[in-house]
Amino acid sequence: MQKQHPRGRASMRRHTLTTAIAITLSVGFAGSALAQDAAPAAAADQAQASGPSAQEKAQELDTVTVTANKREENIREVAVAITKLSDQQLENINATQMTDYANYVPGLAIQSNGTPGQTQVSMRGIAAMSPGSTIGTYVDETPVGSNSLYQQATLYTLDLLPYDVESIEVLRGPQGTLYGAGAMGGLIKYTMKKPDVTQAEYRVGFGFSSTDSADDWGTSYRVGVNIPLKQDALALRASYAGNNIAGYIDNLFDGRKDINEGDQTSARAALMWQGDGIDVTFTAMQQKIDSDNNAVVALDPVTHGRIAGLSNYVGVDETFFKDIDNYALTVNWDAGFADFVSATSYSDSHTFTRSDLTFSYGEYPLLFAELDPRLVPGKSNLDYELDLQQFTQEFRLQSKAGTDFEWLVGAFYSKEDGDNHQFIPLYQMDGSPLPAPWDGILGVLGELFIPSTYEETAVFANGAYKFTDSFKLGAGVRWARNDQDFTQNVTRGVILPIGSDANTSSEDVVTWSITPQFQINDDTMVYAKASTGYQPGGPNILAPGLPPTVDSSTLTSYEVGLKSAFADNRVLFDLTGYQIDWNDIQVASLVNGVSGLVNGGEATSRGVEASLLVRPADGLTLGLNAAYNDAKIDEDFQTITVNPAGDIPGIGLVRLDVNTGLEGDRMPYVPELTWAFTADYYYPVSNGWALNVGGGL
Repeated sequence: MQKQHPRGRASMRRHTLTTAIAITLSVGFAGSALAQDAAPAAAADQAQASGPSAQEKAQELDTVTVTANKREENIREVAVAITKLSDQQLENINATQMTDYANYVPGLAIQSNGTPGQTQVSMRGIAAMSPGSTIGTYVDETPVGSNSLYQQATLYTLDLLPYDVESIEVLRGPQGTLYGAGAMGGLIKYTMKKPDVTQAEYRVGFGFSSTDSADDWGTSYRVGVNIPLKQDALALRASYAGNNIAGYIDNLFDGRKDINEGDQTSARAALMWQGDGIDVTFTAMQQKIDSDNNAVVALDPVTHGRIAGLSNYVGVDETFFKDIDNYALTVNWDAGFADFVSATSYSDSHTFTRSDLTFSYGEYPLLFAELDPRLVPGKSNLDYELDLQQFTQEFRLQSKAGTDFEWLVGAFYSKEDGDNHQFIPLYQMDGSPLPAPWDGILGVLGELFIPSTYEETAVFANGAYKFTDSFKLGAGVRWARNDQDFTQNVTRGVILPIGSDANTSSEDVVTWSITPQFQINDDTMVYAKASTGYQPGGPNILAPGLPPTVDSSTLTSYEVGLKSAFADNRVLFDLTGYQIDWNDIQVASLVNGVSGLVNGGEATSRGVEASLLVRPADGLTLGLNAAYNDAKIDEDFQTITVNPAGDIPGIGLVRLDVNTGLEGDRMPYVPELTWAFTADYYYPVSNGWALNVGGGL
């Protein structure tokens, strides 16, 4: 459960499932497994144990390995505020989208339109107020998502259907030195299951769910297979999963029910070759999301009540579709003195969304009603279509783990080619065109094409030296340069002048981090961290009143943390406090009906995060996490002058100064307090088999 302070436009999030059943059958050879779960309230899992005995697993909390520093490390020894969700935890809560597990991560906030993929993510109060994202997303070794200002990355964060996922790591605070641009607030890292060259596995599952206000059941299904093609050398892993989302929004105008139904599918295949000191993995992944409508209503920012009596209803169907194909090639080579990693990826994505603009433009015909009485209020919408092709390449050379001095150096390159198409029609309430000749004059209020490119080159280094058994000092630095260009083509409409313009930008940015950590005893570690991050700027929409370019948004973060264990590893407690100073905030502003960007003022975000895991009895694990955040504007955002051109014929001089943020205001879309409770029960049955039941609030 999450308690938060909604502002302005809020999402109708999925209600608690009143009924949910999921069943999974998994059969493996050279080691078999059988699992059956009921989720989200309960899940059961039987699996043949390996490593620690089932009895030992029931008594102690597991050791968790993470890859926050791009090498495998014990989470208790890493000076990063990090939460790791395992595949078992995701099954226990029947997770099918980001909103299902976000509350289990302190400091992570989600704004959703009710459909997977229409998701805005923020951490520690660093909420994007422009199209550029403040949170990075990685799948295994490669980034996924755009850094361009013209691909709306902040609105369409990758929301991976978490099947065939080994784990999800959420790193809070700036991660720019290792993970690059866009990770100024934090990072979400999906680690996928790797092909197994030793044993075959076959897996199938299905589930049902019932949602409040929905007439139909939601269903889910999944299949997976792992096949060793050559023992100990070559293996293929493949999976397919689908999620049919039940609708619960009704259209009051035409009487249709449950109009926000949707489908989500995910397919993945991975081929791995394992040789002497080297392994090569090629992965192909596709995800599709198709929604008939979103689930958003407008709320008064003061009273939090629905504006103008709006309830769970929409006028124009606000459809959403997203298709992403991702291909990755990863090479890991043991060079003897160090390890070499090459990570190559290519992704191709298409996004389409339709938004109801009737409230904004529906009465536009009334401006000309004196000329023609047939002109009455109508309907309008915005069709937003985004296409992106992205190539990335990273090379890393890193020292062996376990030495007093651990180091890493690397180089990174990324190239994005994007297309942005916006179309705003105006039509009558019944969906028919405006009466002639007005359909040719006002039938299209605007059509805009924006082809753009984003190219980035970076080099980085990271290291940590262990001075004594109790003190280690880590540091990192990254230099990056990005070059961007775009063309603004207005082909039709009355909102923007018809024509074509081009714009470019370039910038060099350096980010750094320094992290001292102290191992007080075997069970307690404290650390401090100072780090910087940035959100790339870029060329701006060319319109009167808007600057030609927008600068990078930068921040400096300071945090202190505690990681501790008690009672023979039966109690784990983490505590983190932080302050983030955010400068040149990028703000989306509407000037004379044109949406563009400006650099706003400054803000400070302060907060505390806590996480507690307790094993009060053998096999029973209770978890509680909470986060408090106070993010406020320190300096007024930049004032925008509406109609700086001056005189309007027949009216005279019209100028209006608009400010979208004032000193002392809370940052929008940032919950003040979040918390979650989880419970899992692990019971060893016999012969290495075990039962696992879990759920959470």
